[in-house]
Amino acid sequence: MTHHRPKDTHHPELTVQAARPKLRRPPLFKVLLLNDDYTPMEFVVLVLERFFGMNHENATQIMLHVHQRGVGVCGVFPKDIAETKVSRVNDYARSHQHPLMCTMEEA
Repeated sequence: MTHHRPKDTHHPELTVQAARPKLRRPPLFKVLLLNDDYTPMEFVVLVLERFFGMNHENATQIMLHVHQRGVGVCGVFPKDIAETKVSRVNDYARSHQHPLMCTMEEA
């Protein structure tokens, strides 16, 4: 016994493609340190080592960049991590009576 299959009425213009959601990466944020005339350079190096996991050499390079250019990038992170780092650095600086400012902007 044979089964009759309906004729294939394939119309390319009617082809439905499987809907695949386009995954967008969440935006990343640069965490920035701003230069001031009062925070000791050693404290800035300590902050970079402590909160951004830098070794002493990298932290010193970033600190000098901040000192010379007025601002420096400490790292690029997802928004929630960037916000946490900004908050922790600013709280740490205030608790040590330093005006060091940490901010963030979309990368």
